[in-house]
Amino acid sequence: MKIIFDEESIRKFNIDEKLFEYMKKAGDICIAGEGLDPEMCEVSLSVVEPEEIRSVNAQFRGIDNVTDVLSFPQFDDLNDIDNEEEICLGDVVICDAVAHRQAEEYGHSYEREFVYLFVHSMLHLLGYDHMEDEEKKEMRAREEEVMSEIDLTRD
Repeated sequence: MKIIFDEESIRKFNIDEKLFEYMKKAGDICIAGEGLDPEMCEVSLSVVEPEEIRSVNAQFRGIDNVTDVLSFPQFDDLNDIDNEEEICLGDVVICDAVAHRQAEEYGHSYEREFVYLFVHSMLHLLGYDHMEDEEKKEMRAREEEVMSEIDLTRD
């Protein structure tokens, strides 16, 4: 999987190679789990400040609050995807400050929280949702499977 990410954000938010590798591995696992070829997929990632994610959340979801992560899928249905061509699955927007705060609140590393938010968003791009209890249960289980597979559990 290719992650499209601007160099300025990498410097501004100190996104290191290890974190980037965790995201790539996790994204590959998410994509392969849906029967797609990770080498044919790409995702755009933006890391932003609280005021920016609040603005995007208000504009696109009508919710004028800061949130941790937003997902903007390119496809409504995975059946619409031609797995023979390069596929842009969509956009992921993560709020760095919220990731730091939540890592502290939940008692785990920033790295774990950031990658978890990325996995959560990847699953949204791949059609998962958590609006209904059964959907939420399935999505949470898949998130934990992926995090376990890359060895970033809730320790």
